[in-house]
Amino acid sequence: MVGVAILGSTGSIGRSALAVLDRHRDRFRIVALTAWRNADLLAEQAAAWEPELVVLANGEGGRPEWVHGRDGVIAAATHPAADIVLNAIVGAAGLEATLAALDAGKRLALANKESLVAGGALVLDALRRGGGSLVPVDSEHSAILQCLPGGNAEGVRRMILTASGGPFRTLPLDELGSVRPEDALRHPTWDMGAKITVDSATLVNKALELIEAHHLFGLGYDRLEAVIHPQSVIHSMVEFHDGSVLAQMGFPTMELPILYAFTHPARVATAGVPFDPVRAGPLTFEPVEGGRYPAFRLGVEAGRAGGTAPAVFNAANEEAVAAFLDERLPFVEIARVIERTLEACTPRPVDVLSTVRDSDAAAREQARAIIEELT
Repeated sequence: MVGVAILGSTGSIGRSALAVLDRHRDRFRIVALTAWRNADLLAEQAAAWEPELVVLANGEGGRPEWVHGRDGVIAAATHPAADIVLNAIVGAAGLEATLAALDAGKRLALANKESLVAGGALVLDALRRGGGSLVPVDSEHSAILQCLPGGNAEGVRRMILTASGGPFRTLPLDELGSVRPEDALRHPTWDMGAKITVDSATLVNKALELIEAHHLFGLGYDRLEAVIHPQSVIHSMVEFHDGSVLAQMGFPTMELPILYAFTHPARVATAGVPFDPVRAGPLTFEPVEGGRYPAFRLGVEAGRAGGTAPAVFNAANEEAVAAFLDERLPFVEIARVIERTLEACTPRPVDVLSTVRDSDAAAREQARAIIEELT
């Protein structure tokens, strides 16, 4: 039995992971569950799986036998009985758990894209030190991994990540200023949490994923591209030096990349809807429009700048998205908050965790001031 710790078990990825593991109880057992504040759902999950450790990270409410606070999350990430740690924490808060799991030599199934975005060099150092493994859960990076012979990027000319384009792909640009949170949360193909769904509407998520791909696969930004693919059937493509292109396809579901992260490089039979190419087609592709997705350009530029610039980009976006969801900031101002925050924060080399934390905190303070000014 393979022991699994799920960090962020009450979020959309965490719930999908538990659904996957429920179909494979002969292979996996849950040894730790953590959540931020959803104590009721966490209690239901704990009753169903009986893990050795249950953590409510914000420390408000919960059961007396649970561990409370952020230290409990690190305990879950390093639990002695955990062979695999799924990091499904939302936002930059997941970085410390990522480093702890890798330093402990775990297999890290990484759904927290901000870990590599904010602390890519630190994550890769921890991976080398601990001797474990890092397997991406994002559908795009999972697709790329599945297309690479032996997981090696040798012979690759470029990688092309696909994006749905979000709910405003065809909306006239002059109408973007009036969209509301409920409009942004109506994703056309994926069922995800609120923050990542807004990121899909701005294409910030794709910028974050390009930065992730840079660290995961060691390719420069001139060999990483994104393309709009409204059907969300092809999850990524890899072009090799001989001109051959491999793509991973499937109907939109996070359960497949989650299961693959748990079993890689093996594949385990599981129930699911068989792929029907007739039903899937036709498949179309469009370029990323800079005027429609200005935050995407800012994210790629931050990735190219390196150092703490990606952490600043991510922090500014998190603050702007939270303000938009609270209806304190118009949708079109998300990119402006990010741009002005990046201009105000000079990038620094990422050498220790405290540097990332300090840059994240400074960027959030700057972004909040800009939001206050704009509202």
